[in-house]
Amino acid sequence: MTKKAMVACLQPEAAESGIEILQLGGNAVDAAVACALAQTVVDPLMCGIAGFGTAAIYLPGKGVHEYVDFHAPAPAAASATMWEHLLEGESRDGFGFRIKGRLNEIGVQSIGVPGTLRGLELMHREHGRLPWRQLVEPAIRWAEEGFFVRPSMYTYWMDEAGLGRASSKERLAFSADGRSLYCKPDGSPKPVGSPLVNTDYARTLEIIASEGADAFYLGSLAEKMLQHFRQEGGLITREDLANYQATRTKPLTGTYRDRTITTNQPPGGGALLLEMLNILEHFDLGSLPHNSPQYIRLVCEAMKQATVDKDRFIGDPRFLEVPLEHLLSKSHAAEAAARIIAGDKVHIQRMDAAAPEPRDTTHLSVVDGDGNCVSLTHSLGSPSGVITPGLGYMYNGCMAVFDPRPGRAGSIAPGKSRFTSACPTIVFRDGAPEIVLGAPGGTQIAMGILQSLLNVIDHGETMQTAVSLPRFSATSNAIDICNRIPRSTQSELNSMGYEVIRNPYGYTIGWVHAIRMAAGQFQGGADPGRDGVAYETTIFNN
Repeated sequence: MTKKAMVACLQPEAAESGIEILQLGGNAVDAAVACALAQTVVDPLMCGIAGFGTAAIYLPGKGVHEYVDFHAPAPAAASATMWEHLLEGESRDGFGFRIKGRLNEIGVQSIGVPGTLRGLELMHREHGRLPWRQLVEPAIRWAEEGFFVRPSMYTYWMDEAGLGRASSKERLAFSADGRSLYCKPDGSPKPVGSPLVNTDYARTLEIIASEGADAFYLGSLAEKMLQHFRQEGGLITREDLANYQATRTKPLTGTYRDRTITTNQPPGGGALLLEMLNILEHFDLGSLPHNSPQYIRLVCEAMKQATVDKDRFIGDPRFLEVPLEHLLSKSHAAEAAARIIAGDKVHIQRMDAAAPEPRDTTHLSVVDGDGNCVSLTHSLGSPSGVITPGLGYMYNGCMAVFDPRPGRAGSIAPGKSRFTSACPTIVFRDGAPEIVLGAPGGTQIAMGILQSLLNVIDHGETMQTAVSLPRFSATSNAIDICNRIPRSTQSELNSMGYEVIRNPYGYTIGWVHAIRMAAGQFQGGADPGRDGVAYETTIFNN
């Protein structure tokens, strides 16, 4: 008997690792863990074991449908007012704040308590099939034997943030180990095709393969990290690491037309996605020309309304009451739709027009031969640039997204997790999973996922076409469009009174990677804006 399985993600090397584990008898959770660990090697600015994330898990044979959340909270030494006096501005897209000295975005004070390794450990412990060591081995091989710089990786490495923000090049070269691993002698990033070998990280992964996540949070790796943090004036303490736990939560569930949409709870971005879908359900989008000016106006006003509600209400539910019942009610959506029909424009308040925050995140989607599904988004937020000498991995820079102003949904508090737009999602049709998807892309994650779903559900596109069509976004009062949207469309939007900002990239605004099950067949979707793939494999059962 044979069965089909698929892995879709942004890195061919990581997808190969997931496929390898499936062929060895692992389930979707095993494949996702191995794929994620491989991603930490082959996309080191996008994710890492010192990052954070959120994962959807659907196992029909076990009756499991849950999320494993492993956000990166502020250290216990953090406080609401610690950077208030240093505040200079907010990113235009609402994904971060600029403070004097950039303490919140580069260097040891920018690091939130890492969650990724505890999250992957919890997924494996509760639902995995193969031994832990076996899942770490592909990542060890990539670190030892090497890989090379891919085109989209290099493009990102060369990104210039502007307006005083740390660029990707600066983050790569911030530490001596980073310069040695990823830079040429002149300090610039290694170009496309350059071989990369990370023997330090291979040794770190060997320790993790043998001792598990405890080595990172309680053992020898923790000791090295803490010594480094103390030397550099970091905020993270032994107690922060020792007390960290990933959590299991129920999905946040909504509907759109004849589909059921399941996504993650706050502080994840699932509520943002569901609110937009609720609003857009009031419009016959399929009757409008795709990406026409009127179509873009309707979708962008829904995006703006959800963004206003996110900024005001959505954060870590352990620290504030998130009014999900109101935000996700059909009546709230109907009122927003009525305002859009009347021609109203939602206003989004921002401090100034600082540069958008880097979008250092990655994603993977897996469906195995038994119909088990995993959608996992993990990230460094915006990497801190910090690498503890000899350990081989970069730390997250999650403190950059916290609001330095007290009394707000996103304000800093000890142990509080920041909002993240990450929303790994599973769509059901007639009670069965139809689409497993997610994306990196900062505040644009939910916007990319939204448009990919609209392209399938309202426009009848295949999964690959759905993730490849030109996209747009509105997370401020301006509309951002990719360079493949015609200038005639831009002119018509201008005539409606919108500022339109053209992105130089043709593939941008989230990078969606998805798997669709349709008519008994897999449809893979790998966003052309990255180097990703959707690999299908045949599993032979003896």
